[in-house]
Amino acid sequence: MDTLLKLHQVRHAYGKQTTINYLSFDLEKGEIGCLLGPSGCGKTTVLRCIAGFEPLTAGEILLNGIMVSCANFSLPPEQRRVGMVFQDYALFPHLTIAENVGFGLHRKSTVERTQRVSDLLQTVGLTEAANKYPHELSGGQQQRVALARALAPNPDLLLMDEPFSNLDISLRERLSLEVRDILKNQHITAILVTHDQDEAFSVADVIGVMHQGKIMQWDTAYNLYHRPANRFVANFIGQGVFLPGKVLAPGKIETELGILTEHIYHQCESDNEICHIGSEVDVLIRPDDIVYSNESTSQAVVMHKAFRGAEILYTLKLPTGRTALSLISSHHNHAIGEKIGIKLEADHVVVFKR
Repeated sequence: MDTLLKLHQVRHAYGKQTTINYLSFDLEKGEIGCLLGPSGCGKTTVLRCIAGFEPLTAGEILLNGIMVSCANFSLPPEQRRVGMVFQDYALFPHLTIAENVGFGLHRKSTVERTQRVSDLLQTVGLTEAANKYPHELSGGQQQRVALARALAPNPDLLLMDEPFSNLDISLRERLSLEVRDILKNQHITAILVTHDQDEAFSVADVIGVMHQGKIMQWDTAYNLYHRPANRFVANFIGQGVFLPGKVLAPGKIETELGILTEHIYHQCESDNEICHIGSEVDVLIRPDDIVYSNESTSQAVVMHKAFRGAEILYTLKLPTGRTALSLISSHHNHAIGEKIGIKLEADHVVVFKR
């Protein structure tokens, strides 16, 4: 595959405050990347640097192998062939939907512009709305118009800044899948910025988890969940708790819920000092690692429950007083304060030094 976007040791600051701290990643042509992280981690600033809205204090940004930003140079945004979709849609209220989509096509002939607008409105499923105005459309429809407008000039790269955050949850989920399908069908390379893990997982091919201006891990959703690079990623992605453990033998760790022997991962693989016999470790236990069992001698008290339809997410108090999470079929509807039998069934075990 060809690399379309390359960020190498990029740094950005407002005065003495560093917002991006020597950040690097590559994005291949046709890939959808995502910058995922909590508010204030610098993800939107990265997007603005790629677009050319913010200067760099160090490092470089390359598009199609061409330098577009470095410490003493910044190619103007309009020359970068980068499209952008904003959180608030940013549509022109006095223009029709067709005029909004065709706004950036003034250099094309009327026939070419009309055809391009027609094709894009068909792509985003809004052909019948061509002569309407933005206020006549729903939020989801307006966001699809914003996407069509960003795609109209055939950008090499599409940037999307929290594009679904103003929508309700069900619409957000549906639209995120629709947008992914559109981008893949059009072979568009894109970067999404979001704080929503579900959104990142459903849209992106590769995800960068950000913290304090750095990328903690640039990887697939599967690896972020099952093979987190550090504690921050392990805590941020998914849900789970750390339980203390003790190494009994290579590939064998004792916890208060039982002995783990399957697929022990992470620091035990790369650092023999951490996982020698007798070492004390922290074991990441996900909600799907703890299952309900009538026969089990291990019991926990139900402290809280969140109904999820097919499953209930239980917060359990273990005999030691520590808490853990468990996803259990909603056919097993246990009461707050009830004692239930549980057992550990973990396929991927993530271990860190105590």
